[in-house]
Amino acid sequence: MTQKKSATRKKPTKKKAAKGKKSWLKVAWSFIWKLSLIGIAFVLLYAIYLDQVIAKKFEGQKWHLPAQVFSRSMALYPGAAVTHPQLMSELKLLGYRKVANPRQVGEFSASSTRIELWRRPFLHPEGNQAEQRVMISFDDLGVSSVRRMSDKRELAVFHLEPVLLDRIIAGDGEDRLFVPTNEMPSLVVDSLLLVEDRSFYEHHGVNPLAIVRAAFVNVTAGRTVQGGSTLTQQLAKNFFLSSERSLIRKAREAVMALIIDFRYSKDEILEAYLNEVYMGQDKARAVHGMGLASQFYFGRPIAELTVAQQAFLVAVIKGPSYYNPWRYPERAQERRDLVLRLLMENDQLTVGQYKAAVESPLGLRDSKKSVQQKLPAFFAVVKHELSERYGSSLLNESGIKVYTTLDPVAQEAAEKAVVSTMKSLDERAKNVQVGMVVTDKYSGGIAAMVGDRQPSYDGFNRAVEIRRPIGSLIKPFVYATALAQPEQFNLATPLADKPITLENDEGKTWSPQNFDKQFSGEVPLLEAFRDSMNVPAVNTGLAVGVENVASTLEKAGWNAAISTYPSMLLGAVNGSPLMVAQVFQTLADDGRYRKLTSITAVLDSGNNPLQVSRPQSAIAIDPATDYLVQYSMSKVVQQGTAKRLGAAFPHVKLAGKTGTSNDSRDSWFAGFDERNVAAIWVGQDDNSKTGLYGSSGAMAVYQAFLQQRPPLSLRLPPANGIVNGYFDRTNGTPMQPKCNNVINLPAHQASYKPAANCGEPLSWWQKLLGE
Repeated sequence: MTQKKSATRKKPTKKKAAKGKKSWLKVAWSFIWKLSLIGIAFVLLYAIYLDQVIAKKFEGQKWHLPAQVFSRSMALYPGAAVTHPQLMSELKLLGYRKVANPRQVGEFSASSTRIELWRRPFLHPEGNQAEQRVMISFDDLGVSSVRRMSDKRELAVFHLEPVLLDRIIAGDGEDRLFVPTNEMPSLVVDSLLLVEDRSFYEHHGVNPLAIVRAAFVNVTAGRTVQGGSTLTQQLAKNFFLSSERSLIRKAREAVMALIIDFRYSKDEILEAYLNEVYMGQDKARAVHGMGLASQFYFGRPIAELTVAQQAFLVAVIKGPSYYNPWRYPERAQERRDLVLRLLMENDQLTVGQYKAAVESPLGLRDSKKSVQQKLPAFFAVVKHELSERYGSSLLNESGIKVYTTLDPVAQEAAEKAVVSTMKSLDERAKNVQVGMVVTDKYSGGIAAMVGDRQPSYDGFNRAVEIRRPIGSLIKPFVYATALAQPEQFNLATPLADKPITLENDEGKTWSPQNFDKQFSGEVPLLEAFRDSMNVPAVNTGLAVGVENVASTLEKAGWNAAISTYPSMLLGAVNGSPLMVAQVFQTLADDGRYRKLTSITAVLDSGNNPLQVSRPQSAIAIDPATDYLVQYSMSKVVQQGTAKRLGAAFPHVKLAGKTGTSNDSRDSWFAGFDERNVAAIWVGQDDNSKTGLYGSSGAMAVYQAFLQQRPPLSLRLPPANGIVNGYFDRTNGTPMQPKCNNVINLPAHQASYKPAANCGEPLSWWQKLLGE
């Protein structure tokens, strides 16, 4: 009985155990269910957060696009002062291909007097310029005609696209050149999808089959040989995530890819990828996007790449460092050929196209030449002018385009001239420094600038920042002041060349001397100008007034205070090459003052021009007077202190003036041809003696510049109010052409009143006729 009761008590224990187990499962299930809800809520909230992050990026500003800085756009028109060799050099810089017969944009052919060109389309400050095929003809003066090939119509003006000098990048170090998908070659897009994501248009941002397939291949190989990420996942990683390898990062990448694919069209995603993908490293700059990669690897727009070059851009995506074509050319070519083979196998290329492509070289640009131009002196001026005219925050804005006045051919010539001349001068004056400014006399823009004997050195800019006595470079303004008074001065006027001593208020005396320490008594004004004689220049300046000479210099654009002591008449005025270039630009531009500029236009991210006030021009020197000064400066080159320059270019008319400060501390030269004005200083930073004169130092740089950039002869047509005059060689009196001992010189018409005869007694019939 007792045993039976014990047995019946154990049965309920099993039921309780079952019930307890059921209760525990219920609690566990409840916990899991609630935890799942929390997890789902968290994932949803996190997805909403990611959605906001993605929307902000995609629907706002995807990238901070660097400010693009362009050179001037070369203008070609009948009469333009551009030679055949200069245009050839420009086309080479722009990456145009020389062919027998142009068949597409970016190509040209050339004969000795004509160039047939198929210009690329480009954005000009005045609007979009379509592609155009033209024939440009040349004569001895420059461009003679520009005709459109389609209808043989002569064009009034034709612009070449500017050279992209640099992109001023933001602090993240990313550099890119945005190219819309519709401007991408179709082969680039097709090969990208074929190599990186064949099911791009079928999946929803993530391709599970590709992930499984890649995992199987990698496990079999024992290492990572294949990736399973879609283009959308790669874009999510590049846009928002780091390159860290972890499951959490991959999960975030997948979620973001799903959101991106849900929110945006495939075409939008593809365009973003094509402009975001990392393509290589250009020193400190990360190269992103196909557009910039085309320039980085091949030096030309992506639309002009060959089939093989387009395939290479897709090939290098897998590993820009591993497939660096300059370091590992065989490896890079093997990868390129693999892409080409895939294109052929998928009927994107014919067998013939494939064979031609794989047999072609990589066709890379010269790696020694940087994609960005190293122009520290010029860029410093550009940045200062941008800040001054447009505000200091402009360069922080995304996508602006700055069009400058720089002439890349002139800049290259200036740099070569500086490097070669400084090297040769080291034999006479060790480690002399240099500052050089070249302007375009037609546009009034800075065409080239060098601030150091090492042109790429980013430091003290001697073209702008030095202040040194300009010496005899002031004499054209002394004589311009005198010749502006034609009743008293003409080119034949005799000037006193005798010892002179001046005393100031403190009793100190000054006795100017000529270079040779000799005096000739009297000398014609033109001869004194030509030979840079000091005493006649001082006497002339005193006669017209030192203050008036200073006023002439200031009107011509000198922007610093001038001490009106007599020593100023021999160049005791401190200036820089830029300041000298400004006033000689006025002389070269027929007496018209225009403030030199480095910027022609700025466009915002929408390609709209930013409005800004432009400096006005003014007549600083009467054009007739200015003509006489230019004429005299041409004689300086032909027969005077710069005759060595004239001998180097015997068939070219040039104008110039040498200058040397006391004790040969500073060597100066300023001169111009029909196109460019140049101002050059050579000296020591510590202001020590160099032993160089204007003709042996600075002028040597100018001569080397013209050897690199062949000059155009000055046209120098007589200005209104200028006549062909005849003057007595002894006293400068206007005479009749038939008289003896006369010299033929240009003169002001208003004051040119030649004598009725040659100084002989009048005959009875001359008296009768009133002659």
